[in-house]
Amino acid sequence: MAVVLVVEDEVFTREIAEMMIRDWGHEVLSACDVEEALFHLRTSAHIDAMFTDIYLNSAVLGGCDLAREAIRMRPTLRVLYTTGNFITDKMRSLFVSGTCCLRKPYTEQQLQGSFANLLAA
Repeated sequence: MAVVLVVEDEVFTREIAEMMIRDWGHEVLSACDVEEALFHLRTSAHIDAMFTDIYLNSAVLGGCDLAREAIRMRPTLRVLYTTGNFITDKMRSLFVSGTCCLRKPYTEQQLQGSFANLLAA
């Protein structure tokens, strides 16, 4: 069982992701923005992985900046990005090394497979 921080500003999308991740037996922490995510990162005893949207609260690449700060705070944290936008080479260059990205809309099987790979790495 892993502890997963889900960071998504779209309520419905966040709730669906949380539900799926819980159904697989993982504990879920929820954040609707960068500030709430940083609060969890500062105060939670253990977080194994973070699933974050790249674009948060209309902040360009807020999820990439969050991932950099999260890994600075917790070097062993695994990060899975998500976005509904086309993933360009420029965008990929902003990803933290060792992270991956899942394009929206994703299926439960795609999300579960991405998490399995992420947590096994």
